[in-house]
Amino acid sequence: MIRKIIHIDEEKCNGCGLCAEACHEGAIDIVDGKAKLVRENFCDGFGDCLPNCPTGAISFEEREAPEYDEKAVKAAKEKKTMNEMTHEHHEGGCPGSRMMQFAQTGADNAPVSAGKPVSRLKQWPCQIKLLPTQAPFFDGAKLLIAADCTAYAYANMHEDFMKGKITIIGCPKLDAVDYSEKLTAIIRDNDIKSVTIVRMEVPCCGGLQREAETALRNSGKFIPWQVVTISRDGKILE
Repeated sequence: MIRKIIHIDEEKCNGCGLCAEACHEGAIDIVDGKAKLVRENFCDGFGDCLPNCPTGAISFEEREAPEYDEKAVKAAKEKKTMNEMTHEHHEGGCPGSRMMQFAQTGADNAPVSAGKPVSRLKQWPCQIKLLPTQAPFFDGAKLLIAADCTAYAYANMHEDFMKGKITIIGCPKLDAVDYSEKLTAIIRDNDIKSVTIVRMEVPCCGGLQREAETALRNSGKFIPWQVVTISRDGKILE
């Protein structure tokens, strides 16, 4: 088929690799010191790589090329994520951060028996700083971004907020980090259906809300989202 696709001028290319990093689909590799479009069916034709090229070596062209294969791109991303997590595990990375997806049958609908709460956590890890930006459990996910303390303050956190969602937690004050870049990548590069932000009423917890809102804006997507604030004595504030 004839479609718009990128063209890389190898004479202008200096092999810096910025285009390969900017290509979220993985269509570009650095081969023998030059950027090359090695997977034409991975190029979506949007040109995220163009503004990152310092030498102006990348442009658009209309030519015969295979159709963009979204399923193949998604499969490659998932494989890469799993390989990276496995590598970290075997090369001395923390075994406790190894990625896992809990797929118990009917986990979201399992009834709560008297005195026996049911865990609604659907994946591991759940700390923002340990999570990969792409993972199979993000596909079609309703995302819960929660401050660490909310689960301790609000007694029914699993049933009211975590049920049916992928839960990621953090505290930018204690972690001394800005989560907005990582959250942007998670929302931008995955099929996220909605975002719920649960924070404490304390002013410092506003950092998590601001960074999540920044990520939503920077992702370029229009996704339903809401913010819920929990009081220090465990109540939902209107």
